[in-house]
Amino acid sequence: MKLAGFVLGNVFLTVFGCAPYQIQPLGMEHPASPQARSAPPAPVSKTLAYSRQDMPAVVIAVAQSGAHDDHRSAGDAGGQKTAVGEGKVIATVPSANQIVVEHGEIKDFMDAMTMGYRVEPPALLEGLKAGDRVKFTIDVLKKSIIKLEKLG
Repeated sequence: MKLAGFVLGNVFLTVFGCAPYQIQPLGMEHPASPQARSAPPAPVSKTLAYSRQDMPAVVIAVAQSGAHDDHRSAGDAGGQKTAVGEGKVIATVPSANQIVVEHGEIKDFMDAMTMGYRVEPPALLEGLKAGDRVKFTIDVLKKSIIKLEKLG
């Protein structure tokens, strides 16, 4: 009698216990799903600390070649004390007294590029935000922006 109960119990569990269980399909957000994204897109950097992934290959090549230093030296050698440029504000970092500007060529000083500059006095950053068009004056010897004017 015990053996019959044991066999009957196992048959009951096999038929009714395991049969209704089905593996659920993987959702789009499950990492093992073939349709899932491999990684979320990286956010755009809003700081002055850029990685190689944040910069186009041209900027990296210029930085490695030392071309930026050549332009700065050429401006200093000519006895130039200031340089004037125009560009677009990419970011402001008031806590570090810095601004990142995408600017055109600054005649006899620097090619067009996106670069971070120290701002003296820091009050020049007040009211500026990303996207503003500005005209700026750089003190060549101090390597900082000493005058900033927001354009229309």
